[in-house]
Amino acid sequence: MSEKQLQVIILAAGKGTRMYSSKPKVLHDLAGKSLLQHVVDSAKVLNAQSISVVYGHGGELVKNTLNDDQLIWCEQKQQLGTGHAVQQAIKSISDTADVLILYGDVPLLRKETLEKLLQAKAQQSLALLTAKLENPTGYGRIVRSSQSENQAMDECPVARIVEEKDASEAIKQINEVNSGVMVVNGGKLKQWLAAIDNENTQGEYYLTDVIELAVKEGETVNTYIIQDNKEIEGINNKIQLAELEREYQKRQAMMLMTKGVSLRDPLRFDLRGEIETGQDVSIDINVLIEGQCKIGNNVKIGANTVLKDMIIGDNVEILENCILEKSIVADGCHIGPFARLRPETQLSENAKVGNFVEIKKSHIGKGSKVSHLTYIGDTEMGENVNIGAGTITCNYDGAYKHLTKIGDNAFIGSNTALVAPIEIGNGATIGAGSTLNKNAEANQLTFSRAPQKMIDGWKRPSKTK
Repeated sequence: MSEKQLQVIILAAGKGTRMYSSKPKVLHDLAGKSLLQHVVDSAKVLNAQSISVVYGHGGELVKNTLNDDQLIWCEQKQQLGTGHAVQQAIKSISDTADVLILYGDVPLLRKETLEKLLQAKAQQSLALLTAKLENPTGYGRIVRSSQSENQAMDECPVARIVEEKDASEAIKQINEVNSGVMVVNGGKLKQWLAAIDNENTQGEYYLTDVIELAVKEGETVNTYIIQDNKEIEGINNKIQLAELEREYQKRQAMMLMTKGVSLRDPLRFDLRGEIETGQDVSIDINVLIEGQCKIGNNVKIGANTVLKDMIIGDNVEILENCILEKSIVADGCHIGPFARLRPETQLSENAKVGNFVEIKKSHIGKGSKVSHLTYIGDTEMGENVNIGAGTITCNYDGAYKHLTKIGDNAFIGSNTALVAPIEIGNGATIGAGSTLNKNAEANQLTFSRAPQKMIDGWKRPSKTK
């Protein structure tokens, strides 16, 4: 990696007409982050001294969405080409810096690739990131100088770049293409940008024209030929967005399996954030992981489950079709199927949350069971509590939320409504079908039921023929 000061310019002013969206192209999501955020994150990993973003269409929305005070925002009011775009950021560039130019719709560049490009520049004034494509249509072609004896074509100096629309049929046969990504000495960049013109079929100022200017000055233009062509693919429509989403997810799946995670089907897995995993983690199909998640050892996650900002301990089993968000699950817990943990829920060791149970902002004590068809909200629950099917905590009075406290070893019968604020004592038993709005004493049976009645002579209604 270059020892020189590094500054980054990201070109992100395009509208993205073919996205058919009111949203600027660079704000479309890939794996839970905007395209532009992916590129900014790549620049930050390189420890750049400054990152300038050239914006245009949807400018304020772009700035407000990223909301990053570390970025230098440069507006391109008229879309006059890539050379013109870079000129909008030139004021913040040092003459002695290496300037890395990236694109806001090219989200998959790896750190290792960018470091190779910076190394390729070495003591030269300029280096390009290039690729060899089976179908180079649409890309600018790399034209190299004549091949000398005992020299491979890839080792020949770059003479110029010819854009597709300006290329002859002979040049169109070249399969080495310009990615658009380059690293240039800051002082030289300023000099060459001032010298380019717009005498081409598009009437635009091409950044690639600086290559020819550099060659005329006797500069050697080095290249790094990328190994994975997917890294330089840009996004112009929703088809390409979906294709790169799958490529990104494939990378994530490979990374996790390399670390020992078992994925039932890597093609049916989505990671839209970051994950830390222990040993012997098994993940079934169609699992979606978002935000920041930490998963312990020997954890099984069932199909169609969503995890968002979760901390999960060791020896946890999560069955199919669960949604768990911003909660903490301790060792040995059993969850699902069809369970939902809403934010600020905490399950202690060996707790059980069963099918069609929703828990919100509650603490479930060690060994407690909430097994069926139940809603628990704003509740502090002790250890070894048993919650019967159909139980709900009535925590909302229409204006405020209220707390329910359930002591250790309490037994709550099925179809019970606990009207908060209320406290159930240690060892209390609540009879099935009760609605309680007063505290239940410890170690006592408490219930509320209307007397059962039988109506003599009653007949079920029937239709008249």
